[in-house]
Amino acid sequence: MSVLDDPLLDRRTAVLALSGVAWTLLAAAPAKTAAWSQTVTTSSIGSFVVGNPAAKVRLVEYFSYTCSHCADFAKAGSLPLKTGYLDRGLILFEYRNLVRDPVDMTAALLARAGGPKAFAGNHQAIFAAFPAFMTKVTKATDTQKTSWFEGTTGERARKIAADTGLTALMRARGYTQARLDAALDSEVAQAELTGMTNIALSTDHVQGTPSFFINGRNAEVTVWPALKSKLDLALKAS
Repeated sequence: MSVLDDPLLDRRTAVLALSGVAWTLLAAAPAKTAAWSQTVTTSSIGSFVVGNPAAKVRLVEYFSYTCSHCADFAKAGSLPLKTGYLDRGLILFEYRNLVRDPVDMTAALLARAGGPKAFAGNHQAIFAAFPAFMTKVTKATDTQKTSWFEGTTGERARKIAADTGLTALMRARGYTQARLDAALDSEVAQAELTGMTNIALSTDHVQGTPSFFINGRNAEVTVWPALKSKLDLALKAS
């Protein structure tokens, strides 16, 4: 029997041929696209914008870190908003602060400590700790509360962060004290947060938090199920 007539050789040749086809198909397959929630930029007013810049639906949230309803939304709505809408590139989402008090300002400055890419994680961690740090706020002594209004914004914020446990929270997330102090002392960040608050109150006439705007119009909802319905309607119409 000649080599050309060897059935074993034929089978090996077929296997090699199929392997070559498989590698060709793998090489031609498109790389998996990263989730759009990993795309984060900073707007002209200092807010963080997440998602697909080409999305036809734009969602803006005004929130406060000392707002229990905002904490409830972060717990119920953040994950489905991320996986169902942001990751898929369906919407562009903008976080805007509406600062209500010195504790809120402190938390807002700390959330920005790691820059745009780290913001969402810090944001969620702070809201997850809402019951703990707000309990410390309500139990703070008169002496502590008085000190929260003494000194520069950064000096006040450092006292508040230490007294409420926010410093410990951020240190546990890997931030050095020097990094946190720089975030709390940042006059640029302080001005941006104050500017966003002014836009919320004077331009968008926000009456409370959380407030959501879809394509520039107040959605007039505060909870995830209702917001989801409004987003679905906006996507259907887009």
